[in-house]
Amino acid sequence: MLPQVNNEERSFFKRDISWLSFNYRVLMEAKDESLPLFERIKFLSIYSSNLEEFYRIRVSEHLNILTDIKATAQEREYAIETLNNIHCEVGRQLNEFDNFFKNEIRKEMVRHRIILYEGTNVEEPHKEFIRTYFIEEVFPYLEPMIILPGMINSFIRDNRLYMIVGVREKKGVAGQEPHCHYFIMKVPYTKIPRFVELPQIDNYYYLMFVEDIIKMNLDYIFKGYDIDGGFTFRVSRDADFMIPLENRQNIVEEIRKKVRKRKIGDANRIVYDAMMPECYLDFLCEAFSFSHDRCISEGSHLNLEDLIKLPNPIGATLTEPVIYPLRIRDFDNSVSIFKVVKKKDMLLQFPYQSFEYVIRFLNDAAFDPGVEEIKLTQYRVAENSDVINSLISAARNGKNVTVFVELKARFDEENNFANAEKMRKAGIKIIYSLPGLKVHSKMILVLRKQEEYGFSKSYACLSTGNFNEKTARLYSDLMIITQNNDIISEVATLFEILETGIRSASFRHILVSQFNMVDNVRAMVNREIDNVRAGKKGRIILKMNGIHDQQMIDMLYDASIAGVEIDLIVRGICCLVPNKSYSKNIKVTRIVDSYLEHSRVWYFYADGREDLYITSADWMKRNLNRRVETAFPVYDTEIKREIMNGLMIQLSDNVKACWIDENMSNIYKKDGRFSNPVRAQRMIYENLKNNHHP
Repeated sequence: MLPQVNNEERSFFKRDISWLSFNYRVLMEAKDESLPLFERIKFLSIYSSNLEEFYRIRVSEHLNILTDIKATAQEREYAIETLNNIHCEVGRQLNEFDNFFKNEIRKEMVRHRIILYEGTNVEEPHKEFIRTYFIEEVFPYLEPMIILPGMINSFIRDNRLYMIVGVREKKGVAGQEPHCHYFIMKVPYTKIPRFVELPQIDNYYYLMFVEDIIKMNLDYIFKGYDIDGGFTFRVSRDADFMIPLENRQNIVEEIRKKVRKRKIGDANRIVYDAMMPECYLDFLCEAFSFSHDRCISEGSHLNLEDLIKLPNPIGATLTEPVIYPLRIRDFDNSVSIFKVVKKKDMLLQFPYQSFEYVIRFLNDAAFDPGVEEIKLTQYRVAENSDVINSLISAARNGKNVTVFVELKARFDEENNFANAEKMRKAGIKIIYSLPGLKVHSKMILVLRKQEEYGFSKSYACLSTGNFNEKTARLYSDLMIITQNNDIISEVATLFEILETGIRSASFRHILVSQFNMVDNVRAMVNREIDNVRAGKKGRIILKMNGIHDQQMIDMLYDASIAGVEIDLIVRGICCLVPNKSYSKNIKVTRIVDSYLEHSRVWYFYADGREDLYITSADWMKRNLNRRVETAFPVYDTEIKREIMNGLMIQLSDNVKACWIDENMSNIYKKDGRFSNPVRAQRMIYENLKNNHHP
């Protein structure tokens, strides 16, 4: 009898602290000295952008619990504890970020003859240029407004950089200190660059934050006053919302209302220049009803997600080499994607291979006289999307086109509204969100006319990522185009569910959350356990963006106790605690590299049969309980081998891969033991280039 561990003895990482561990791994990438300078700067930008969204969504959720009269005492206690944990960890990370940016990145820039001015202390030859630039390019967009406590003041928008300026009258009443007035103004870098390039001096390039240019010219704005000081600040606002609707008809208007209200959500973080005097901060809090306990000092420059826009005057030597998406010989040698897929299923791997073939697939469907219907799920699409344009072409060619538009795709709601309206006007049937559920599945279905003997040459395009040509250059995803009738039939059933709302259906091949996904995954894990107990091999490999659901984690703990060998490749949140007695057979790998690891793959050894799925689903509570997710079985042996080869390469990565340990630390796999470095993303690209492409 195998030893058992009581559930009470098992532990789980907190979701939000685990996410902060992931974001720290992004900061670690910025510290990697083997990367070119502007690649490291890019990761500083990503870190900052990630943290802003974290506050707008996750921190907002905890703060809302504290004001929710329906929340239990236990829920409030957990929220307070989590917020304290977040505050401590974010403070530590931001201090490290600030020191690293000032003491490492700026010095590295100087070594490459690039000077990013620290503040307003500039070289004498630049002063005249700065004054002229300010008067001609910046001043026309500034709108300083006086702040008066107790009066209605202008609204502080989220994720915008503001400056508070204190000025004093030049002549006060005899014997009295001149009265101080406070003004605020928005730094207008939507109109002008955040970073201004200055004239070269002695073969050195000079850059300057636009807010520092403004600070140098406050005397021009506030003529007749003595300048007391100018300091930047920004606000993060609550962007989280729920749609408590029971019927589908009102959901569009409800989401529109919620999106509009997001812009005026409660301030959950006020970040300010660390040099700002306490009296300035007190004045801001009083005038705008900011809570002091939500104020965080953050170095001398804020909104550093804008570092992605930092000019690179040197050029390509300071960036990673551009890797161009590979062409696929089979597709390029054929007049039609359909002709290729008719012979065999095809796997596409983004960003290593070109997304153009997805557009060709849709265009083939638009102009093929045998195609009757096209159905597609839209979660996030690019602006001016080629995917949308192809669907519109199909509708204008007389095809019946149906698009399920998920309006609850966070921060893409307005883009999805606009695209939905554009498609509707072109004659496309639009189906909107399901009440209480978010549709996260990534599917395209192309239905052809029934031919002789009832044989249908229909096609399905099944993906781990969105049908988005822009993110397909940045995210690592998998997509299979198939003519397998069993798969196509069940995908058609799922589209029928999305269209009609019916809740009764059975699936034998694909896994669908809300129907058979959890039960089937549990059965596959239990089968591995049973095989180990029978003296056979038990093996599980799971690649996902996040693992949070405690029931699913408990299932893996059970498998580990039984002796099943488990490898997890988890980019983001991982609440499973490795290296414990109940998880000693589980290893957790995290990979952060040039591309965002976004594909989800589930592998079960199955006594040598090797069941493999590509999926849209992570093991988060939301994915399994509040979303429609799909997992597609990989039946083609060649595709299965190719996907497994990619997983093995990722597990062998000793350049960009880290272990996650029992303390939630990111421990690099690379050390002196490895004579052959394996950088998974580069190796996968080279393998594809050598094996499958002209």
